[in-house]
Amino acid sequence: MIERTIQIDAPPEVVWRFFTDPARMARWLGPADLDPMPGGELTFQLTDGPGLVVRGHFTELRPYEKIAFTFGWEPTPGVPDLPPGSSQVEVTLSAQAGGTLLTLRHTSVPPNLAENTYTGWAGFLHALRAEAANV
Repeated sequence: MIERTIQIDAPPEVVWRFFTDPARMARWLGPADLDPMPGGELTFQLTDGPGLVVRGHFTELRPYEKIAFTFGWEPTPGVPDLPPGSSQVEVTLSAQAGGTLLTLRHTSVPPNLAENTYTGWAGFLHALRAEAANV
């Protein structure tokens, strides 16, 4: 399991929108197509790197507290072997003085992809922190 925790200088309501609004998700991950409801599709193209596309489905949404979705790469030559829906991401948001404590857990990641996935999330969460603080 991959786990990252960061403090964001924005309330949970603002951070939540960066996972459920395509325009805001595009600001920290890349162009997104989202249907933020349980079973709704989630697709985004990472702008950091060779244009990798992530596909999954939302599995749980508790406003301003939790977002969970399946995660995998759209099959493309040279893309890591992690098919759409084969791993799970859970994001919890907790109000803290002056902002939000965000914890991301990514499970079912093959061991050979764990280090790159951990590093990737670190970079993207850093971008999220910067974008959310500027709202």
